[in-house]
Amino acid sequence: MKLFSASPSLPTRKIASLLVVVGLLLTSASCAPESDQSGNAQASQGGEIKINGSSTVYPISEAIAKEYRQSKSNVAIDVKFSGTSAGFNKFCNGETDISNASRPILAVEMEKCAQAGIAFIELPIAFDALTIAVNPKNDWAKDLTVEELRKMWEPDAEGKIKTWNQVRASFPNRPLNLYGAGSDSGTFDYFNEVLTGDAKGSRRDYNDSEDDNIIVQGIESDPNALGYIPFAYFEANQQQLKALAIDSGKGVVEPSRETVEQAQYQPFSRPLFIYVNAKSAQDKPELKAFVEYYLANAARAAGTVGYIPLPADGYRLATIQFTRGEIGTVFEGVPQPNVTIAELLRRQAVFQLSEQSASTK
Repeated sequence: MKLFSASPSLPTRKIASLLVVVGLLLTSASCAPESDQSGNAQASQGGEIKINGSSTVYPISEAIAKEYRQSKSNVAIDVKFSGTSAGFNKFCNGETDISNASRPILAVEMEKCAQAGIAFIELPIAFDALTIAVNPKNDWAKDLTVEELRKMWEPDAEGKIKTWNQVRASFPNRPLNLYGAGSDSGTFDYFNEVLTGDAKGSRRDYNDSEDDNIIVQGIESDPNALGYIPFAYFEANQQQLKALAIDSGKGVVEPSRETVEQAQYQPFSRPLFIYVNAKSAQDKPELKAFVEYYLANAARAAGTVGYIPLPADGYRLATIQFTRGEIGTVFEGVPQPNVTIAELLRRQAVFQLSEQSASTK
């Protein structure tokens, strides 16, 4: 068992402190809850599970929590959203058991968790096609290139790129009203990393919110709007919005489940995660049982709310990782644009092989 995959951004003294956390976890492993014949942990008579973080992942976690409450009415599950970054802050402070995330955990967040003695298990649960949307009354834009999006959103565009015809000469001379995620959102980080190479590298003179529903409402009410939203929020409001196809250099591609599965919708395909407090999963049988239920039902729930489920192997690997208590991240604490489903599965498999190898030494 290792706390984090190797990352040059973590100093040696930090790694040493993390190993202390691992030792504590190994010591407490013998106290892990027993499982019933179906492999699920025996839940205690009651308890509370706190979930916070990404508004993108929120619909999946809330749908699963709603189902689970019906069969386990004695377990209180509190699901809220505040954005991926704010969620990790709460998680690393020990305020939550599960952190929903629309991007992998960053090195600075890993270090904060380590300083607080919070070890985590990273579990991918679905894929998203981050969608560029406009108002249906927009009859001039059907697609955009990545370069045109960069021209709209880069920091140098602030106060300068203010009309549609500044983006493409054939577009009309109409106001360009932008809507997007707030700076505490993992969607904000991912979108800007893809476009500018800097997770915080964005113009700031746009309509921002940590709540994707607010962004949807803004685009829906503004004929001159353009914004970026998770695919599930577009799919739930597709009568009020229009998605644009994206050209990353290989021709225009529309966001869809098929184009994500075929690794064609780039660079805006991205994995979604839950991060579980490893010690809480050992100390709280109700949390262990809930996460097992989550992984067993994530594919169905993700598809129902509008995301792209992982292949069966993805959930199998995640379940093995959780059952074994394999701590850490396969992303090394740095932003990871352009990760396909196949690449995610490869990283999961390599991570588990390295864990198995380490455990036999």
